[in-house]
Amino acid sequence: MGPLPTASPIGLHRVLSPPGVLPQAARRLDASPGLWPGETRLRVERLNLDAASYRQLHGKHHGDGAAVRGEVLEIIRTRGKMHNPVTGSGGMLVGVVEEGPAFPAGTRVATLVSLTLTPLVITSTTWDGLSEQVPCDGHAILFERSVAAELPDDLPVPLALAVMDVCGAPALTERVVQKYRDMEMASGQAGCAVADFRDVEPAQAERAVRRYRDPVVAVLGAAGKSGSLSLAAARRAGGRTIGVVVNDREAATVEGLADEVLVADARDAVALSDLRADVTVVCVDVPGCEHAAILATRDGGTVVFFSMATSFSAAALGAEGLGADVTMLIGNGYAPGHAELALRLLREEPGVRAAFEERLR
Repeated sequence: MGPLPTASPIGLHRVLSPPGVLPQAARRLDASPGLWPGETRLRVERLNLDAASYRQLHGKHHGDGAAVRGEVLEIIRTRGKMHNPVTGSGGMLVGVVEEGPAFPAGTRVATLVSLTLTPLVITSTTWDGLSEQVPCDGHAILFERSVAAELPDDLPVPLALAVMDVCGAPALTERVVQKYRDMEMASGQAGCAVADFRDVEPAQAERAVRRYRDPVVAVLGAAGKSGSLSLAAARRAGGRTIGVVVNDREAATVEGLADEVLVADARDAVALSDLRADVTVVCVDVPGCEHAAILATRDGGTVVFFSMATSFSAAALGAEGLGADVTMLIGNGYAPGHAELALRLLREEPGVRAAFEERLR
């Protein structure tokens, strides 16, 4: 299939195979450096592989960094983009604008769209394959509708890149928690709760009334990048937070970010079944957390899946099989103002910054 006669703002003209699909679904993209109308070319400085993709590659090659490096470079070479064929995910990048209408030339930006739809060529790299961030040289193409943001001057590039890689998570978490809280308050349930608990012990009544006002938000994978940001966003939106982590080291990381910390395997549905959260946010970068997240959520509650390791068929069929009346949302990586919110949380919440800096050591 030859190029389309005009440039598409969403990049259809860059799809080489198969015909008729969007760039994200394509097996191969045209990553040549020449620009179509509306496109912007970046000189690539650093990739940030998404956590699920890197974990899968690291596990497949048993921690052999050279083998991980080789596979990532081969994926990019053969597909014209970074699109892990197992996880279906990619990551994002930092680069300097060379030419195009999106930003002035010389502007350092982070792409806020996935590498799975970004035409990409890597010409050299010093990466050892042992971390999610890939220092490199090459070029990438932004389409007219590709979302990117100028990097802040007050943060190291690796730190800013790590935050902007997951900035959709806190934005959607804040929105869901705030909507839930507003809905509960508007329904008058807080007032009803006072009457319902008149005859019980005062402290118990206070806890019950507070539950109506402050939704319980459980974050699975709370010590990770998206998890720590989601904890901070949920608390600022009025939620009472439970951070679910896998070990004591991670528990120390989220101490102070979460109102309560639970050390448990996020794949253990029995261990999480008593949480009864109003909102459960899944940020774990391993598969198999769907049923635990559903059981952790009360009837009428909401589960937000941010992990690229999620099986959405397992989630849908699991909820059906469990008779769980929960709303399940796919975590969209885009929301208006999402980069600004995430960077603000990093700057204003010492616990968030500490969690990120620990991962970048």
